[in-house]
Amino acid sequence: MIALQINGRHVDLDEATPLLGYLAGLGVDPRSVAVEHNGEIVERDRYGEIMLRAGDVVEIVRMVGGGF
Repeated sequence: MIALQINGRHVDLDEATPLLGYLAGLGVDPRSVAVEHNGEIVERDRYGEIMLRAGDVVEIVRMVGGGF
């Protein structure tokens, strides 16, 4: 079991997990979110390279349309 922080909340995962796998498990389309991993904004074409590991701090922000 590994512990990390996602969007300010403590999360336990069974093992190191690919970011894309984590997003898929949430039912989130990776094209609709921005991700910060350990203080660094991740380019969308690099999502497949990111593994979520113990101690990581991740922010996942969903894109929302709208406005005036």
